[in-house]
Amino acid sequence: MRWWGRLDVEGLEHLPSGPLIVASNHDSYWDPVVVGIAAIRLRQIRALSKSTLWKVKGLNKVLDGMRQIPVVRGTKDTDALERAMTELRCGACVGIFPEGTRSLGRTLRARSGIGRMAAAVPEAKIILASVAGTTDIARFPRRRPRLKVVFSEPRGGQMRPGEDPVELAVRVVEELRERAPISAAGRRPKAIEKPPQDPAPPAEKTEADLIPPAH
Repeated sequence: MRWWGRLDVEGLEHLPSGPLIVASNHDSYWDPVVVGIAAIRLRQIRALSKSTLWKVKGLNKVLDGMRQIPVVRGTKDTDALERAMTELRCGACVGIFPEGTRSLGRTLRARSGIGRMAAAVPEAKIILASVAGTTDIARFPRRRPRLKVVFSEPRGGQMRPGEDPVELAVRVVEELRERAPISAAGRRPKAIEKPPQDPAPPAEKTEADLIPPAH
């Protein structure tokens, strides 16, 4: 990731010690790995990742080595969330994708998991991790990706008194997507097409244009 993926990391100063929730946008299977590698010099991120990722040969060993937390897709999976909360209370750094799954080029609604975690463990700090370039990994070996992870504090601050968990998730996702627009895996970004312009109207003829040329 660091060499072939040309990983660029910014904002590591926003990863303090103590309980930490790292929220990230999610466009690629590789997001939990890339975010984890970006932070590993300071914190080990134990990401909540969908259980089907453990079926990907090779990736399952990486996820186990990074002590990721499997979440069963399509269920509330309170066991996984409780496990994450327990880790937070012990001072761990837990990663979560507030959109719940990969975007696949779609706009997804925010899930309340991050808000529920923040409400249950108020001493945990929320940090955003905007990720770019991971969808280009699918084009190996034709093109090297250029990966980038930027850690930052939410512009709207931490969970506010009385704030609903869904409201927190919505503003976190909105800010993440401002920083990292949705990208579909393996697809080249479409060039922006300029709108067609109307042809210029013919110039009006002046009196001089009507005089025949001299022979």
